[in-house]
Amino acid sequence: MTGGRMKRIGLTGSIGMGKTTVAKMFAARGIPVFDADAGVHQLYAKGGAAVAPVGAAFPGVVKDGAVDRAALSAAVVGKPAEIKKLESIVHPLVAKLREDFLHDNEAAGADMVVLEIQMLLEGSSAKQLDAIVVVSAPEAMQRDRALARPGMTEAKLAGILSNQMPDAEKRARADYVIDTGVSPAETEAQVVTLIETLRKA
Repeated sequence: MTGGRMKRIGLTGSIGMGKTTVAKMFAARGIPVFDADAGVHQLYAKGGAAVAPVGAAFPGVVKDGAVDRAALSAAVVGKPAEIKKLESIVHPLVAKLREDFLHDNEAAGADMVVLEIQMLLEGSSAKQLDAIVVVSAPEAMQRDRALARPGMTEAKLAGILSNQMPDAEKRARADYVIDTGVSPAETEAQVVTLIETLRKA
């Protein structure tokens, strides 16, 4: 990492690993966080840039002027070709939101930002980052957390996990790993230490 310019930190982790919780811990310490999932929600909402192209590619998934995420999920989960088609529409739109976020925070003089991206290591975004942080927890804990989500089933979880890089591989490719298989206070202590480390790097 070089001094004098804004550091870009990638934050990722598989479903149920506690990525969003860790992102909030960074945000609570004044570090701007770009949430790719929130960006997708924005794009799918009424008036969002993804509504028309997604509706055209997947007939019936747009309801009341917004993308119905449950209908879209039913149309793509477990279907690699359909997932690729969706990604080809959504990824460029999310990339534009991310570039705007980076530009705005650089202009505001931020020393560091966090980019929370679910499929960070599966895509090409990782090459543009100063460090990659992977959030991880034991597999049993991950399953319990994921299955506690509304609408989640064993079959749906299996479909999601089959589309994500295995946790062991993510950890192997990380610059830093945050363990959320411990108490929230212990996770937070890891985040505080990591922020200090990144600022010194």
